[in-house]
Amino acid sequence: MKKIIAGLLLVAMPALGQEYSPALNTAGADNLYWGDLHVHSNYSPDAFAFGNSKLSPDAALRFARGDQVTANNGMPVQLRRPLDFLLVADHAEFIGVFPKLVDNDPDLLATELGAEWRSLFDKTGNIGAVIGEWLKRIQDPNYEQELSEDYRSQIWQEVAAAAERNNQPGVFTAFVGYEWTAMVAGNNLHRVVVYRDDAATATRKLPFSALDSQNPEDLWAALAHYEELTQGRVMAIPHNGNVSNGLMFAEETLAGKPFDRDYATTRARFEPLYEVTQVKGDSETHPFLSPDDEFADFETWDDDNIGRTVAKQNSMLPHEYARSALKLGLEMHSKLGVNPYQFGLIGSTDAHTSLATADDNNFWGKFLDSEPGPERAHNKMGGSLWFNWKLAASGYVGVWAQENTRAALFDALERKEVYATTGPRIALRVFGGWDFNEEDIHNADLAQRGYSDGVPMGGELTSAAKGNTPGFLIQALKDPDGANLDRVQVVKGWLDKRGKTLEKVYDVALSDGRKQNRRTGKAPPVENTITAAGNSYTNASGAVSLASFWQDPEFDPDQRAFYYVRVIEIPTPRWTAYDASYFGQPDNEEIPMQTQERVYSSPIWYNP
Repeated sequence: MKKIIAGLLLVAMPALGQEYSPALNTAGADNLYWGDLHVHSNYSPDAFAFGNSKLSPDAALRFARGDQVTANNGMPVQLRRPLDFLLVADHAEFIGVFPKLVDNDPDLLATELGAEWRSLFDKTGNIGAVIGEWLKRIQDPNYEQELSEDYRSQIWQEVAAAAERNNQPGVFTAFVGYEWTAMVAGNNLHRVVVYRDDAATATRKLPFSALDSQNPEDLWAALAHYEELTQGRVMAIPHNGNVSNGLMFAEETLAGKPFDRDYATTRARFEPLYEVTQVKGDSETHPFLSPDDEFADFETWDDDNIGRTVAKQNSMLPHEYARSALKLGLEMHSKLGVNPYQFGLIGSTDAHTSLATADDNNFWGKFLDSEPGPERAHNKMGGSLWFNWKLAASGYVGVWAQENTRAALFDALERKEVYATTGPRIALRVFGGWDFNEEDIHNADLAQRGYSDGVPMGGELTSAAKGNTPGFLIQALKDPDGANLDRVQVVKGWLDKRGKTLEKVYDVALSDGRKQNRRTGKAPPVENTITAAGNSYTNASGAVSLASFWQDPEFDPDQRAFYYVRVIEIPTPRWTAYDASYFGQPDNEEIPMQTQERVYSSPIWYNP
């Protein structure tokens, strides 16, 4: 506003604290970063025993930064697009011991365990023989540590130092962390532990391993002690509930006691995220749990637990998958006043090759036997478990943060402003609020509007005014190096007046002008452009971007609910199709050759 007073031109100045440069006034997270929080190097005993004898934590980090490395099968490999961050999450149980055993490390051989394992290795000539002893120990709840704290500290210092060497704030973030590998009677309870802190801080306390305890409550207590000791920050991220045989999202503790408020509070505090997709299958939902969801059966591992000790039963499934766990969380919130399952969603690879690859046309598997080769699809993972063709080329995590540093990325992870991808780097924005409208989706500054008048993915809406309905601003942009988009969906779960949890999937944006069938509520499938050869496709169908303003047509202000967004690509060749073409393999009807990649946003919750 301008005024002329006594011949002088006066210009009204902006409010105190405002700057001319809009970037200085931005309150939200403007930058999207891609990474993997779950890669194993040769410092993981199982990775080493199953063939990853060469690629160290340093090699894993260099590869993620974009360097070319030589895989264990002798092939050169490189990411077309480097990642922005990585966590080498080697198993805490005997971390780094196997390569040192083969190298005759004198400090290791001076221990009783080192001497015993080296003797077994010399006798059999096969490091794989030692893996049986490793598995026996990590599954025995009464097993005690056999390595001194000094020796374990020495290795932990090496692991953290590798992250420190490769960490370059603003360019590439190397997190310090490990995996806690609890496996109760073969049931997967694994957690990846991620530190916000530098190596000097993180190494003030040894990793908490399954040899210390297989109870998640003891892990959380150890993480709380670490934070009290160092004033640092740390979190745990569960993965593969789909092979936990119903334990991952149970309704009682391992001791068989119902959850109480303290348990729910502690779990929500230390486990704000869940790894919903990775090589050992997709854990969003299951066709048994979501029979009306036509996209529910995606990379489903429907076998049993990791130990193959108990066959899968349908009664286990509600406690294994993210969507059903989110629904259970609504029930528990009503009972306890706290939601233990109010988690965001991420993807990561769980690759044991040191190679964080999640693209179908550049997929390097889980172990050496699932690195590219003519027989890899037909080999069994690790030599004895599942056929490798079941492996999914998945996944990564997208993080909205202000900068590429440990602190900024960790804070974004903690507030759940993150989302899971099965591979493609689709840019996704989701905001929920009470005052959005249809015009906002066309706003050139959608994110600023979203932050100023709503909450981003991972946020919470409360206290609906009478007659008000939450609105969601959703914007999805295809991977610039990938496939077009088929559709955008909102997945809603809610707790009705009878205390029953329900779910519904809404198509909120469809490509190619398609409409839902009024009778069935389903949209026709997008055109499949995969070529006759099966190893390529065109972007002749689908959309480059899809956006939507959506309001819940069945909103009840008295009912708890969550909403997350699922974006699905057009059909593309699966990694098995690229293999069949490259290695000249015959068709096999048992092996899927097509996929529809996707991303899952972290939810936004409504709590009355």
